[in-house]
Amino acid sequence: MRDLLGQMLPALADQAVALARIVDRTGAGPRETGAAMAVTARGQVLGSLSGGCVESAVLSTAAQVLLDGQSTLERFAAADELTVGLPCGGEIEVFVERLDHTDLPTLRALHTALEAHHPIGYATTLESTPDRRLLRSGDHRPWRGLDRDAAALLAAGHNGLIGAQDCTPAQADRPRAFVQVFRSPARMILAGASDYTRAMTVAATNLGYQVTVVDARETFTTSSRFPAAHEVVVDWPHRYLAAEHVAGRVDERTVLCVLTHDPKFDVPFLETALRLPAAAFIGALGSRRAHADRTARLREIGVPGTDIARVRSPLGLDIAATTPEETAVSILAQILATRGNATARPLSDLDGPIHHRPS
Repeated sequence: MRDLLGQMLPALADQAVALARIVDRTGAGPRETGAAMAVTARGQVLGSLSGGCVESAVLSTAAQVLLDGQSTLERFAAADELTVGLPCGGEIEVFVERLDHTDLPTLRALHTALEAHHPIGYATTLESTPDRRLLRSGDHRPWRGLDRDAAALLAAGHNGLIGAQDCTPAQADRPRAFVQVFRSPARMILAGASDYTRAMTVAATNLGYQVTVVDARETFTTSSRFPAAHEVVVDWPHRYLAAEHVAGRVDERTVLCVLTHDPKFDVPFLETALRLPAAAFIGALGSRRAHADRTARLREIGVPGTDIARVRSPLGLDIAATTPEETAVSILAQILATRGNATARPLSDLDGPIHHRPS
């Protein structure tokens, strides 16, 4: 959609436009969610959704949407002799909506933010008459019961579906919606090339994090051992972290975890992490005894106790995790609870709505 905006804005000044976007994808597919195609009232086609697999069907749908103004949602699965679909075998869900000159203020504001490289989200309910919302960091205005979930996607830096999967009358206050985020994903830097790290890369990637594994031991630190990681770096973790900070690639959304159980890695990494001006979460895997030893070593090199208290260790929530995969769930649950300022208690023990609202 980013590439289409500059072409859509002039067209919307004097004609309606049907905007089709991929809002969900399962399995293999030619384009990611957020990929867009636009059809103007005069028949001009901008962009594409696939390699030509579904465009003809979407063009027909767009013509109907332009005619009656009612948005629609279509799912395309694997093609066969009788149906239009994807030869790659995946599935996509396409939302087609009508835009006109009344949408220009919102779309111009979106275009201005993109030109200035400001993080922003564009949220659209998947209804016959969609409700649209621009999302900016720090904006906590209520929106259809979806504001918390939409803000979480903007913070994480990735697209997603939120709200009710089937919008029944009882769920009308939380309709299904697509949030398209124009921002780099939140980073997670994992120090230590261990089995726990491998499990974390898989689970964290599924949550939308851009994951880096860093370790000075070349034998263990290979891309083949961590196929889910976006980046595998052979370097001393503290040195790598310091360089990333200087390069401006560590911010208030970045999660930093040390998973090595080795003081020569743990202590320098934690010292560096605690001296950064911003980080979302700093954690260290290990027992209470290991953390007590780390704490003593950090104090010896002059790290204040108030800073050391920011380290989450022992790392994770109490869910009786033993395997690396279970431990990854435990750690990520703690990270999510911290990010959302949540209690991490069972919902059955709490009162009120299960979906948080910003304070």
